[in-house]
Amino acid sequence: MPLYECVFIARSDVTPQQVEALAEQIAEVIVQGGGKVGKREYWGLRTLAYRIKKNRKGHYMLLNIDAPWPAVAEMERQLRLNEDVLRFLTVRVEALEEGPSAAIARPSREDRPDRLDRPFRGADRPPRGPRGERAMRPELME
Repeated sequence: MPLYECVFIARSDVTPQQVEALAEQIAEVIVQGGGKVGKREYWGLRTLAYRIKKNRKGHYMLLNIDAPWPAVAEMERQLRLNEDVLRFLTVRVEALEEGPSAAIARPSREDRPDRLDRPFRGADRPPRGPRGERAMRPELME
């Protein structure tokens, strides 16, 4: 059967438990269609690049799917009808990743050291010399 990865974004005002329940509903649709859901990853509440339906944040969820196309089409139809889903993207892939995805493996802003801890980038530059006198603009010289 073909392999797919599906990522959907749920509204920020739903709870993570409701997002898990939504993923369970989607998995049930896939199983009824003759497929199976391999891996489910909850990526957490993240800031969106731009506002979507007046939301600035969204809950991200990744599903690895091994199912025939009619089951995937029904899953996408259910996602379109659900009011809690802001966006979704389903992509056909050659092989499913086994370990954690890149979105989970990448450290978040909270995990990185504070930017104020490192020295200013221009700290190793020598100081600028005197600028000298500014020339008058021609239109003001009259």
